[in-house]
Amino acid sequence: MTFEIGMTILVFSLTMLVIFWRPRGINEAWPASIGAVLILLTGIVSREDIFDIISKIGGASITIISTIVMAVILESFGFFHWSAARLATLSKGSGYRLYWNIQLLCFLMTLLFNNDGSILITTPILIMLTKNLRLKPHEQIPYLLSGALIATAASTPIGVSNIVNLIGLKIVDMTLYMQTAMMFVPATLGLLFMSGLMFMVVRNHLPKKLPISSYDIEEMFFIKNFHPLKSSISVETKRKRTIFMLKVLIFVFIMRCLLFVASFFSIPIEIVAVLGSLALLIWRWYHIRTNPVDILKKTPWHIFVFAFSMYVIIYGLQNAGLTDILVGICEPIVNQGLFYASLVMGGLVSVLSNIFNNHPALMIGTITLTQMGLEPLTLKTIYLANIIGSDMGALLLPIGTLASLIWMHILRQHKIQITWKDYLSVSIVVIPLTTIVTLLLLFYWVDMFFS
Repeated sequence: MTFEIGMTILVFSLTMLVIFWRPRGINEAWPASIGAVLILLTGIVSREDIFDIISKIGGASITIISTIVMAVILESFGFFHWSAARLATLSKGSGYRLYWNIQLLCFLMTLLFNNDGSILITTPILIMLTKNLRLKPHEQIPYLLSGALIATAASTPIGVSNIVNLIGLKIVDMTLYMQTAMMFVPATLGLLFMSGLMFMVVRNHLPKKLPISSYDIEEMFFIKNFHPLKSSISVETKRKRTIFMLKVLIFVFIMRCLLFVASFFSIPIEIVAVLGSLALLIWRWYHIRTNPVDILKKTPWHIFVFAFSMYVIIYGLQNAGLTDILVGICEPIVNQGLFYASLVMGGLVSVLSNIFNNHPALMIGTITLTQMGLEPLTLKTIYLANIIGSDMGALLLPIGTLASLIWMHILRQHKIQITWKDYLSVSIVVIPLTTIVTLLLLFYWVDMFFS
């Protein structure tokens, strides 16, 4: 057992080190898969464990991939450029108004897609917008940083906005409907608190008056990508294009709602997600005659590999005896009562997430909870407290979530430098307070309506 524990911890530590470091921009799936192979070769994870892992992550991965496919389709419609143009117009020259518009956009994109997809959508939009407005580097940072923080934290209200949340729901036997009923209100109020607090922190760094755009972002896209003979939407007016984009967003919203309906009636939500993606793909083909094959190239299939590999490593830790150790540590905390347990466990997952990343931290925390023989309501409430820790508390450091790692990678691709000092100047104030407030809101919400 000593060898198993030592080997598993070594593999886990090296895997997380490479994921954080990302030498030469290496995809996070590579170190995770290599680590998983090493665990499998040692025999710590059995064949039965592998089948159990596939059953737990399969549906969640398919659902997340399907929503990311929708995001890729939106990009081909010109949604990024259209959104950047709308943000500039709606802000009416006010830097403060632009901040709140960005907060709303990032929040909605995460609810409609997921945190990773939202980062992939909103970060290019914000980079495009701030460059178009000719903002100085120190003026761009508050918008880019606050947008990324809210986009990542906005995966807290509903489980379908984060792959690890979806996997966790499967483990604790909780429907998406019930998770949303217990979490949506306290988490959304927590996000409002977070946005307001961030505004107070970055306000002095925001330009009060925005410069005039250097060119029309929206028109440049359609002139460059569409020819009148190729697509009908290329010759439509801006108003008609706006109507078209809103129709697409309404369709995505309806499909999102159907996920909850499916969960309520115990229908696998991945079926609804796949059907929605296929419908939007057909819609795209009808409007702009784009071959669906491009989706195969643009879809991040490595999410399957990453999720499976990380779960193999976590199972290795569990089989090596880590779960038993954690149960011994956490049981006295849980026995102190739900209020104390929610705060401490949520805080503990926050700390673990900032050290190891939120994916393994939440997986370990969730598996540990299931080994304690807790009552269903207590189990679900503490699990939701762990979600707050892994989705919000993990944002204290820029390495705490996969979404923030993706965000940093995108910034490097565009040669935009945001230092740890820049990041911590906001997160060190905002994240701990937001996490505590949201944990308190969750406890009182559950106490009032579910006890």
